[in-house]
Amino acid sequence: MDAAFVALIVIVLVALAFDYTNGFHDAANAIAVAVSTKALTPRVALALAAVMNLVGALLSTEVAKTVGAGIIDPPQGSGGLEIVFAALIGAIAWNLITWWFGLPSSSSHALIGGLVGAAVAASHTVQWTGVFEKVIVPMVVSPLVGFGLGYLFMLAILWTFRGANVSRANRGFRYAQIVSSATMALGHGLQDAQKTMGVITLALFTAGEIDDFTVPLWVVLAAALALSAGTYAGGFRIMRTLGRRIIQLTPAGGFAAQTVASSVMVTTATVFAVPVSTTHITTTSIMGVGSTRRLSAVRWGVAGNIVMAWVVTLPAAAAVAAAIYFLTHVTIG
Repeated sequence: MDAAFVALIVIVLVALAFDYTNGFHDAANAIAVAVSTKALTPRVALALAAVMNLVGALLSTEVAKTVGAGIIDPPQGSGGLEIVFAALIGAIAWNLITWWFGLPSSSSHALIGGLVGAAVAASHTVQWTGVFEKVIVPMVVSPLVGFGLGYLFMLAILWTFRGANVSRANRGFRYAQIVSSATMALGHGLQDAQKTMGVITLALFTAGEIDDFTVPLWVVLAAALALSAGTYAGGFRIMRTLGRRIIQLTPAGGFAAQTVASSVMVTTATVFAVPVSTTHITTTSIMGVGSTRRLSAVRWGVAGNIVMAWVVTLPAAAAVAAAIYFLTHVTIG
């Protein structure tokens, strides 16, 4: 067993560790609202999210191809493996930092920032057009879409059920939230598991283990299982931020926010094959729904802290990845 193969095994394990942290970091995206409205208990919600993450991860690999081959040029040899390794460590470090402080930042952008930072440090080619079109534009547009659709969909629900009995309507929307939570977790699996698949496939291609950028079945299964395991491990710090600290939603509001967010996630994964942030979409959908009461109902101070975490995620993960690359390169070299 040569050194390059050992390095490849290490990278695959680190990628799955990132996938696991992604699961417990972003688990709250799918279930926080359902838990806060008491539609589901935390453990039942986590189990549901874990199962549906697994299902979603098995449905497509288009986003994986975008992440693995559309952000940086696929590198070659041991130097290329150093880039992939540094990118993963940068993403994991940022995930753990934001998880510790309870900030729902984007694991997707942490991984992409890590890839860019490591590639720049290695003087490797970054596909800046791809980064702009497939990362920056969706990063700006998808939260705006989430906010706008959340606002409009909630208005439609309020108008449609304006004469309904409140307690009966709330009971019905709590049941509906079970379905919308499952759909959210499905969209999360479609988006976030594929990003890890893309990085592992990139490592396999870099090491010469595969000849083209086709995601192997074992990679799909491993990434899906790691994300599901991480999701079941829980993300209660972030769950509190999304479920209560931004705004306390009603069951109808929770259903509206989850339905909008899951629709955006599934559409971007299956139609556009772009890696969007499930965190961004979920948070802005909640804000949009909350704004139908009055703008002051949303705790904009908490929202501002979240937005700040979004803004710094790409450069922060890139900086950590660049530092890891230099450290690894000096140590190995």
